Amino acid sequence: MQIRDLPYTDPGMPDARSGPHFLRWLGRNQLDGQLKSLAWGLLHFGSIAVLPYLVGVAVQAVIDRSGERLAVAGAVMLLCGMAIALGDTMLHRTAVTNWITAAARVQQLLARKTAQLGSALTRRVAAGEVVAVSTGDVEKIGWFVEAASRFAAAALTVVLVCVGLVVYQPALGVVVAVGVPVLALAVLPLLPRATRRADHQREKAGRATELASDTVAGLRVLRGIGGEELFLDRYRHASQEVRTAAVRSARMWAAISAVQVLLPGLLLIVVVWHGVNLAREGRITIGELVTVYSTVTLLTYPLRHFEEIAMAYSFSRPSAKRAARVLSLQRTTQAGDEPHDEPRVDGGTPAGDLYDPATGLLAPSGRLTAVVCGDPDEAGRLAERLGGHAAFDEAEKLPSVRLGGVPLDEVPLATARTAVLVQDKDPVLLSGTLRGLLDVPSSGAVSADEALEAAQCADVLDALAQASVDEAPLDAHVTERGRSLSGGQRQRLALARSLVTDPGVLVLDEPTSAVDSHTEARVADGVKGLRKGRTTVVLTSSPLLLDRAERVVFLHEGEVAAVGVHRELVHTEPRYRAVVTRETDEERAPKAQTGIRTGINIDIEETA
Repeated sequence: MQIRDLPYTDPGMPDARSGPHFLRWLGRNQLDGQLKSLAWGLLHFGSIAVLPYLVGVAVQAVIDRSGERLAVAGAVMLLCGMAIALGDTMLHRTAVTNWITAAARVQQLLARKTAQLGSALTRRVAAGEVVAVSTGDVEKIGWFVEAASRFAAAALTVVLVCVGLVVYQPALGVVVAVGVPVLALAVLPLLPRATRRADHQREKAGRATELASDTVAGLRVLRGIGGEELFLDRYRHASQEVRTAAVRSARMWAAISAVQVLLPGLLLIVVVWHGVNLAREGRITIGELVTVYSTVTLLTYPLRHFEEIAMAYSFSRPSAKRAARVLSLQRTTQAGDEPHDEPRVDGGTPAGDLYDPATGLLAPSGRLTAVVCGDPDEAGRLAERLGGHAAFDEAEKLPSVRLGGVPLDEVPLATARTAVLVQDKDPVLLSGTLRGLLDVPSSGAVSADEALEAAQCADVLDALAQASVDEAPLDAHVTERGRSLSGGQRQRLALARSLVTDPGVLVLDEPTSAVDSHTEARVADGVKGLRKGRTTVVLTSSPLLLDRAERVVFLHEGEVAAVGVHRELVHTEPRYRAVVTRETDEERAPKAQTGIRTGINIDIEETA
């Protein structure tokens, strides 16, 4: 896999049992790139390791006044220099490729999982943590994947050099062979504490990121209640905690780096001292002493990769753990069933009546059904369940919603979303042109113009046309999340986008909550006319929408309490009337007493 081949056609099914399992899975899936990096690393480090021997040969050749050996040593050193340059260049190229491709694979996996879970993801994982996983954590995971092959090349080179020194000059080679493992393992006692401090730093950073994202998302509300300074102080405090944790973590890594510098220096002193004594005794030549000395000096370079792999693993392990946690979440609502991503039934897109066994809600095929819930949160959960999305709370495992008798969580996710489209209460508008916003997968039966007209978006088109004089309204630019538009305009644009898709079943959660009553009435007529013969479910308490529904279902405490039409339920169901008309207990009491007195008068008259 090369960078130009990204994105992956299929990033695969990850092993998300734990962070280490996920890292091993990534390594196995990039084995080709890892082997290339290992090969170039061996060329690079091996060429460096040969240089001390050549330097020793050259020095001994000068001492022995052998011009031929000196020329050969110089020529081979030139070849080694070229090999070092080539190996270093290609090692960097392949290593960075491994880093980027690994990070891209993780990002694709996270994007796919986010698309599968939808809004249910943030019920299990905080939004700030999701952002941290998809940004900083992805880079740390890629760093470990990239560093693994370079570490393997460095470790293999160190082992070969130690063995070679023992064979070349046993008296000094044994000292080096014993000292190098001590250098490599000396930092291990410091790693647990360094890892804990690094984990603490990332935890603080994640909380600060979450606080910042929540503050930005609710900035308008904070300004309305004058809470900017309060949240600013909270973020300052969180930021200082991150700084303190980062300084404490840096101290540990500085100590590890100091050990990596101090111990090789001590080993070098021991080798030089012992080698000089051996040279005085005539047991080794000057060239052999120079060779061993140069080898120990250059060994500090590959040994640096032992520190790097320790840092990369300590940083990537919690990142991989968080990524694995997100990737292990499953889409399931079937009571008593094990989580599963793969569909258990085959066939085309289901069609027919939409039925929720948990509440008893039935939305007949081809009709406009309005659902009234006293609790807005309950309405939001019902909307997600009607779309086949999971309820991840173990206490809320409910039977799957059925479309035409087929459980939605037993069909492929793409099929379920083709059959049932759910528009959230707070839909998101992505930045780009209006034409691009409405360019969504659809049946082709509803054009963008028809959808915009049904959603009463004429004023939106006018506003966009004024903002970009030289462009057609459909080519006008929509800012991020539609911030340049009012809440009602954003809501109607999102409704138009949903209407363009023309799904078999369209579920709308409070689609006109930010629209004035006159526009709301026109939107209701437009949706009813455009969706004629198609199944539409609207969760609302707006009398204007309810009056145009062909069937109204009232839910009380999570179950169907009444079914009928709006004008009938307003007069026959007090609880329904209380929700729709926003009556308080004090307002209902006089009406109830009037009803009792009226009933008594009727009884008296009938008796008389």
